Amino acid sequence: MEHAPGDWTPTEQRLWQAFRQGSVHDLRVGDDTLDDAAGPAVWGPSRTIRSEVIAKLLLAGPEPSPGRVASLRLSGALITGPLVLAGADIRHYVELHQCRFERNVLISEARAGTIRLISCLIPRLEASRLATEGDLHLARCHLPQGLRLTDAKIGTDLLLNQAVIGADRHGRALSGEGLTVSQDLEADRITAHGEVSLRSARIGGRLSLRGAQLHAAADDRNCLNLAHITVGHTLYLGGSLDGGWADSRTIYADGYGAPVPPGAASTPLRAFGGVRLVDGRFENACLITNAEFHLSELQELSLRRIQTPELRITCPTPPRGKVSLSRARVGNLVDSPESWPRNGLVGLTGFTYDSLRPDRPFTVRQRIAWLENALAEYRPEPYEQLAAALRRDGRDEDAREVQYAKQRRRRAALPLPGRLWGVLQDFAVGYGYRPGRAALWLVLAWGLGTAYFSEHPPPALKADEAPVWNAPLYALSKVIPVVDLGQGGWNPDRTGQWVAAALVITGWVLATTVVTAATRLLQRG
Repeated sequence: MEHAPGDWTPTEQRLWQAFRQGSVHDLRVGDDTLDDAAGPAVWGPSRTIRSEVIAKLLLAGPEPSPGRVASLRLSGALITGPLVLAGADIRHYVELHQCRFERNVLISEARAGTIRLISCLIPRLEASRLATEGDLHLARCHLPQGLRLTDAKIGTDLLLNQAVIGADRHGRALSGEGLTVSQDLEADRITAHGEVSLRSARIGGRLSLRGAQLHAAADDRNCLNLAHITVGHTLYLGGSLDGGWADSRTIYADGYGAPVPPGAASTPLRAFGGVRLVDGRFENACLITNAEFHLSELQELSLRRIQTPELRITCPTPPRGKVSLSRARVGNLVDSPESWPRNGLVGLTGFTYDSLRPDRPFTVRQRIAWLENALAEYRPEPYEQLAAALRRDGRDEDAREVQYAKQRRRRAALPLPGRLWGVLQDFAVGYGYRPGRAALWLVLAWGLGTAYFSEHPPPALKADEAPVWNAPLYALSKVIPVVDLGQGGWNPDRTGQWVAAALVITGWVLATTVVTAATRLLQRG
């Protein structure tokens, strides 16, 4: 039977035996306050294990007991000294609960199976280019000096639920540039005091930040940077209980997080700083639901050039700052009227979407107001995009309403002669999108002509050959001069010449406008 080295303390020797058995070496006392790794309680020698003991067990540990699998399972220990496993090949299963590390943990460029550190206090975890075949779990851990996972490769899941992470000297809480996670990355209800950066990361499954509390290091910094990220399924930026939990009789424990009692209120995601999703690819959906964005003048919620089959923006309150969707490409746009900021704070240049699926009633008038409030200056593309989406949904009348609003907005950007001509077109037939007005003008002109010629019939050229006088027909022949209604034998007096000329001009203008409007409608349809 193998024995632990003689210079090891009794606590360390018991860990040696537990390692050979694959059992848990639990040093907790059963009091939540005293066992809190991030709490103020002082842990004495009976709960202390040196970091070199941990390293020796993982790198050159004893053979397992017959019929057992050796593994490191430790709870409630104070681990002194820096734990240096950089470049190591860690073949044993590692699971630590409520352990307090005195110094940093260094596992950069190491290879491992599965590592689970739950509710631990770790000053800083350096794990760049770490490669695991299984999971990496850091749920409910406290990392006051940050976490580095640059270019790491996680074989299955990465769990950061309810972790509390501070910033490093560069203002970053999580440095995960180039990170690869084969399945899901869960960071629900995480608290970060610094930038969470996952630039160019590749997530095979879901990326969840529901209920996260994100704080930028400064007013001009980002609190979340997901630029160039690829997510194989769905990105969740919403409340902590959003997205289909079990029935209300169940008590949940999501990813080693604290239990959630039934009926608990959802905690919204809160972002105090810029949020960048620039060039992101989300293969299933990007869901921005119960979230609050507190942005300074130098920050924005940037979704520039993202691509996703569905974008959902259904926040109860609009972001307090700019939202940019420039050149984003979306299949279904699911939104609500109150989710968008106003006063020209939405960038829609080149934003394309196939269909509109509002989360709640969103009338065409509200859609037009959405565009006009979003655009600081006139741009035709957003109007054309909205009209095209409405036509694809079979809402042709609403599409014409949008085109009419576009012409009215365009008029305000024209020089004075163009504005005057635009007012005339709008007043006459609504730029061709109100063709009913042309008919009203024709009826009005005909009625006025009938009334005038009823009281002032022109003298006949030949009284004995004159047809029976009919003022309405005579007036109609002047309004529509290409039609001879049998009243041409009458010779109008001088006043009638002016009236007839005016009616002829009115008739031709209105007839031309009607033809133009009909042609435009046929082209749009």
